[in-house]
Amino acid sequence: MAHDFRKYSAISGSLKTEGIVLRSIRYGEADRILHLYTPHRGRLSAIAKGVRKAKSRFGGRLEPFFRLDLVLYEGRSDLLTVTSAETVAAHRRLREHAGALDGAARACEAVARIFDDGEPHAGVYHLLANELALLDQAPDTAGRANALAFRLKLLLAAGFAPHLAGCASCGEREHIVGFSGAAGGVVCGACEASAFRLDEDAHAFMVAALGNPLASAPAAEPRALAQAERAILDTLEHHAHLRLRPVGAQ
Repeated sequence: MAHDFRKYSAISGSLKTEGIVLRSIRYGEADRILHLYTPHRGRLSAIAKGVRKAKSRFGGRLEPFFRLDLVLYEGRSDLLTVTSAETVAAHRRLREHAGALDGAARACEAVARIFDDGEPHAGVYHLLANELALLDQAPDTAGRANALAFRLKLLLAAGFAPHLAGCASCGEREHIVGFSGAAGGVVCGACEASAFRLDEDAHAFMVAALGNPLASAPAAEPRALAQAERAILDTLEHHAHLRLRPVGAQ
């Protein structure tokens, strides 16, 4: 699915941009603090004043998972102010499906955790927009395979993609038996000292998940998905020094 993210300008203290609401937090009596991800400025925080009042001009559109056209006032504070918000996609259907809702929350959380403030990455915005649209259009696709495919693509965008073509320690392409987060990928029998077992099915799932669109995330047995998830979590822990919540069995 193609998106046009060129709607971006910064004139006289106002920033006009698309953005996805990652998180929305109540603040004071009537305001909200929004954590946003934008294509050209990365992760931003903004305050929406009076949004919780009954007659707020923003209505209910400043909720998590909304994709918006925004105008933000950029003053001296790191916290921007929302002055205008128009809905591009509300993703209402995913809110009616427990699995899709959970998948959307975990996708937004992963983007917020892996990518820091002021770290723009249009490809990540495109990936998150596509994931939310997929979960909205086909909520039944929500599941462990889709969630892990999304996380693998985030690792690729962040520069932490695991080495899968051969042993990450010695380069051997045969006899791959394990995965080492410290080494940064799959390892052979001679280099498996610090690795956990990675079956051929789990290896194949990771390769296919990275190579296919999100809508075509490959199917795999629970054992293979559990091993792939451990590989993702270990990679993040060793190379990004963070640990995401496990996706779980779903």
